[in-house]
Amino acid sequence: MSTTRQHPPGDLGREPQGAGVDAGAGAASPEPAERHWRTLSLRDASGIVPTARDFARQALHAWGWLPASSADGRAAAEDVLLVVSELVTNACLHAEGPEEIRIACTAKVLRVEVVDSGAGQPAPRTPHRAGRPGGHGMFIVQRLCLDWGVLRVPGRPGKTVWAELAAPA
Repeated sequence: MSTTRQHPPGDLGREPQGAGVDAGAGAASPEPAERHWRTLSLRDASGIVPTARDFARQALHAWGWLPASSADGRAAAEDVLLVVSELVTNACLHAEGPEEIRIACTAKVLRVEVVDSGAGQPAPRTPHRAGRPGGHGMFIVQRLCLDWGVLRVPGRPGKTVWAELAAPA
């Protein structure tokens, strides 16, 4: 698992809207045909974290993750909802709030992206102290996800914090 390893634009998943040439990597890489994206603007939303979780839950229903037929499937769906909560909460606390959440699904991986206008760099708090309140968000994301990171587009403010989770078997 990475912490905030930078990936070249287009290396993993979809680039932010309008990235392409501005990102310095030429044209955006083609979208895998089997990847299904859902996007929700959070700019004027109230109750941002519950709204993002409801949006993610609806996507999981649409993609057949819910209702889950096994304990592993239920656990995978709950992990997605927890990661959504943590990423959106971090944007609320440390980045002037999230602008957008995007979720994509393939047969093997679910990707969550939270776009914000903040300049900060998310990182798990080290040393991690389980008994202390606060500071566990990115540690939880790191533990639950296959990988996660931050994508920035040169010349543009803000960032996209992304996380990928394995699809239930």
